[in-house]
Amino acid sequence: MTTPSPDLSGAPDLSGTVDMSHGGGGRAMARLIRDIFLRHLANPLLDQGHDATCLDLGSGRIAVTTDAHVISPLFFPGGDIGSLAVHGTLNDLAMAGARPVALTAAFIIEEGFALADLDRIAASMGRASRDAGVPVATGDTKVVERGKGDGVFITTSGVGVVPSAVDISPRRLRPGQAILLSGPIGDHGIAILSRRQGLEFGTEIRSDSTALHRMVADMIAAVPGIAILRDPTRGGLSATLNELTNAAGVGMLLDERAIPVRPEVAAACELLGLDPLNVANEGKLVCVCEPEDAETLLAVMRNHAEGRDAARIGHVTVDRPGFVRMTTAIGGQRVVDWLSGEQLPRIC
Repeated sequence: MTTPSPDLSGAPDLSGTVDMSHGGGGRAMARLIRDIFLRHLANPLLDQGHDATCLDLGSGRIAVTTDAHVISPLFFPGGDIGSLAVHGTLNDLAMAGARPVALTAAFIIEEGFALADLDRIAASMGRASRDAGVPVATGDTKVVERGKGDGVFITTSGVGVVPSAVDISPRRLRPGQAILLSGPIGDHGIAILSRRQGLEFGTEIRSDSTALHRMVADMIAAVPGIAILRDPTRGGLSATLNELTNAAGVGMLLDERAIPVRPEVAAACELLGLDPLNVANEGKLVCVCEPEDAETLLAVMRNHAEGRDAARIGHVTVDRPGFVRMTTAIGGQRVVDWLSGEQLPRIC
């Protein structure tokens, strides 16, 4: 995304579409970067104008993550691919206990994509970045021929600093630990599906996409000994918990009645034959901690808008290692298995 510092005065012309010259490295590409990306993402790090930005990370270990975003549709209730790309990468850093420092962004744009839509995506990305207090420090832009992409793909990477006292890892899971969930599940996946299929459920279901790093920082400050943090994105809560039990060689037992699901999401899942436990989320986290720390962490989460409905949903067990079980609302038990196949394609 490197380009000389541009004059950003005046409104850009966004009436056209992306063509191959926008990816050719010449004047058209410089204009695209100036008129869209730098207009919305400008900050002191990006303004350094280098392919590699220099960061002052301070003390602690470095956390690095990268993620590709290929969501369809690009715009949905509660967000779009731009804000989602920021939130997803920030949350991946936060789940490692890191304080995010900077992001990078690479855009792969299909020839013929509307400049106005690209501008809308970049503006959303800029707002999400500024709201989170984490700049997009550098990036790249490529254009592919018509028919060889799907509008726009975004790959983001993030760099953060993990305090030396923080040790978040599946190897720290132990029987008896409490399992916490920061709020209702399934909002994002159902919001995407409703927009993709033109479904109406009587009330608009909005994606939960949001950045969680500030809430996580307060959680770690209150309880530095948190065992694990995970965001249940693709595959939903079931995939996240199965991944943890398999990695740590423990079991988990959930209480169905304790797992928060909004009534409209539950109704939509019932109508469509979906299990909310398998539906993707973009603004929720799972926390496993010592049982005596559970109430402290729930109080911290509930003090944030994104954790207002946090709940204790189960505990880690010594029996049935590698299996997640759930006590159902009618008192029986069932296995919460991995999702077989793909329930909702192109969800994040």
